[in-house]
Amino acid sequence: MKLPVHFYKPLAIGAPPPLRELPVRPERMIHFFPPHIEKIRAKVPETARRCDVMCGNLEDAIPIESKEAARAGFIEVLENNDFGDTGMWVRINALNSPWVLDDLSEIIKHVGNKLDVIMIPKVEGPWDIHFVDQYVALLEAKYAIRKPILLHALLETAQGVTNVEAICGASPRMHGLSLGPADLAASRGMKTTRVGGGHPGYGVLADAQEAQEQRAFFQQDLWHYTVARMVDAAVAHGLHSFYGPFGDLKDEAACEAQFRNAFLMGCSGAWSLAPNQIAIAKRVFSPDVKEVLFAKRILEAMPDGSGVATIDGKMQDDATWKQARVIVDLASLVARRDPDLAAAYGL
Repeated sequence: MKLPVHFYKPLAIGAPPPLRELPVRPERMIHFFPPHIEKIRAKVPETARRCDVMCGNLEDAIPIESKEAARAGFIEVLENNDFGDTGMWVRINALNSPWVLDDLSEIIKHVGNKLDVIMIPKVEGPWDIHFVDQYVALLEAKYAIRKPILLHALLETAQGVTNVEAICGASPRMHGLSLGPADLAASRGMKTTRVGGGHPGYGVLADAQEAQEQRAFFQQDLWHYTVARMVDAAVAHGLHSFYGPFGDLKDEAACEAQFRNAFLMGCSGAWSLAPNQIAIAKRVFSPDVKEVLFAKRILEAMPDGSGVATIDGKMQDDATWKQARVIVDLASLVARRDPDLAAAYGL
């Protein structure tokens, strides 16, 4: 275990010192794009203007014969564009794959100063973070990277979920966590082929009632436990948590419901796999205008968070003041990227 006195020391001579606090920015959606497809690369600058985060995907869904083209395409996109406040991430290949070392070295060499976050798939324990942490530090020093590149872990295996607290505390580079429901389902032996979302067979059956032929069945959320555990671990370490992919691109209602569950439970955002999911994530992970306006009234009535106030017949105290602070702080972040919402929020 690394002692606290050494935790924030650079791991390589010449590497930038680790951040002590994460950058403050909205991350309502992480929009994935396949960099090996030329027509999609051409649309990235336009798409980026609608997104908080863009993530070049080098791993799953990229054919083996296109791995090197995807890496080169991602580098090309970053070299030829300035994305302003939009975060630029990359999901590298798995740590046991033949492409991962070149993913890290080539991307940091060519566009390390434009890269914000490296997303690591199938993280199983702190040892995976330690390996990438050290290797990235060496590359940062070699290529004179000015700011530290952060790391984001995908929870895609039962072992990764078991070790989630240790993963969060493994490095000051840690940005946060995302749920990878498809691989996690396979790892757990779950009996579903869906990518995210619920399952019609997973639910609670109401008790039988006299003179009632059918008993009500209520579908439950397969991912409630995992999302809650992920959020608790992330928040305890000052990190962010995200719902991962929702694979049924046409079922917008179910996607919105799953995203909203994650939002209410504390997630900062979710992945978007298609343009229609960008709008869903933006809508869900931006706080409701009425809630923001009410939260502002709580803060105005209790400026320092002490005492008790009654607003519209409802008692407010220090606990509700803290809830209001969360809502207004998030609204302030969103307002920086969305002028229409900024006006609606009065911010």
